Amino acid sequence: METNSTADNTVVEKSIDSETACDEEQYLQLIANILRTGTRENTRNGDTLSLFGASMRFSLLREGQAIIPLMTTKRLAWKTCLKELLWFVRGETDNKLLQQQNVHIWNANGSREFLDSRGLYQNRENDLGPVYGHQWRHFNAPYENCDVDYSSASDKGVDQLQRIIEILTHDDEQVKKQNMRRLVMSAWNPCQLDQMALPPCHILVQFHVTDDKYLSCALYQRSGDVGLGVPFNIASYAFLTHLIAHHCGLVAKEFVHFIGDAHIYVEHCDALQEQMKRMPYQSPSIHISNKYDNINDYQFTDFQITDYQHHDTIKMEMKA
Repeated sequence: METNSTADNTVVEKSIDSETACDEEQYLQLIANILRTGTRENTRNGDTLSLFGASMRFSLLREGQAIIPLMTTKRLAWKTCLKELLWFVRGETDNKLLQQQNVHIWNANGSREFLDSRGLYQNRENDLGPVYGHQWRHFNAPYENCDVDYSSASDKGVDQLQRIIEILTHDDEQVKKQNMRRLVMSAWNPCQLDQMALPPCHILVQFHVTDDKYLSCALYQRSGDVGLGVPFNIASYAFLTHLIAHHCGLVAKEFVHFIGDAHIYVEHCDALQEQMKRMPYQSPSIHISNKYDNINDYQFTDFQITDYQHHDTIKMEMKA
């Protein structure tokens, strides 16, 4: 039994059975560690308890069945998460395309007020600049606006995602082996940070193949809002790993998550204390029903999630 205290000295207890704990227990343990040992910091958008350096591992395969680590100690909006991921995969940066799908997680960062606070006066409202999707599919291509078709631009940038796919599906085994430690995709581009509505938080992803069959993914996240953002990030990159594995004829195996600044906003402490009292359920299953030649062609309806058992929603304020 581990005893933890928050900044206001409210004591919480978290019992961990190492032999039977599911992957989600790592996340609950991270919350406990931050509440107990986190440093109080005054940040850009609020006071936090912060811990530098954390890691977790999540299985994507259980007894031969594809699974996905959706949070179960609270309801996770996985549909919103998946729609955002597919928006990244297509290289999109227009928040209006998300709004049309009833996804509103970028609204605060795409507002006129927020864009102006970043000095992005030339961006129309909801033009987020060269954020994740642009860097994944057109790394460092000169950014004009979110309406430009960068695939037909004179300088298309580097399509990092497609390069990874081509290596994973290359017929020459020697080419595959030579590149297996170079399956890296970066969203962090210092040349264009000032053009982005928000510099990326999840900045570097690396893929790895074992036994010529199993695909794993490691993410480095420079900054993680543990209450709201991190559960979303876990699900998003698990979705991405399953998608790439499916597209390339592989089997998704594991997602490894590294976080630099892992923090809890003080306003979230009470809600997370409540979440820690809940017992996790097993991760749900995932199935991708179709396979396309172009990774851009995957749709939300191609993904099926089954047996998602979860506790009730826990509301926390989003910090833009």
